[in-house]
Amino acid sequence: MTRPEAEEFELFDLRVEVVAPTDAKIYCGAKPGDYFELHGEMLMLPPGQGFSLYSLAALLPLLPAKQRVSDKYDWMSSDADVACPDPNCPTRFRISRVAKRRFKHSETTAVPIGGAVPVGAEPPVGDNGER
Repeated sequence: MTRPEAEEFELFDLRVEVVAPTDAKIYCGAKPGDYFELHGEMLMLPPGQGFSLYSLAALLPLLPAKQRVSDKYDWMSSDADVACPDPNCPTRFRISRVAKRRFKHSETTAVPIGGAVPVGAEPPVGDNGER
């Protein structure tokens, strides 16, 4: 990856598509070819299409890591299929990197680079309740 401009970073847009054996009994409510896309932090579903909450819960922990550039030897770079969380359902969810999108740090968080507390914000409270 080339060095992004000052305060900018890149994430991959992702497409997550349902794949299943032909004529398989599917229990998660999906149909082969159903999909959603992730553009930055925005989950985009096609009009009129749903997606199982349980399937989504199984996928969510992996998606931010899959959005980021990874080493070619990292399994995040090579592995793309995630099993349906229902052990009796033969579907897989194929995660594909489809494009790169550029973001500005200052447009995605109030915390400045370096991690200082933003002006006007309360400092974090410690475990013992002290600031």
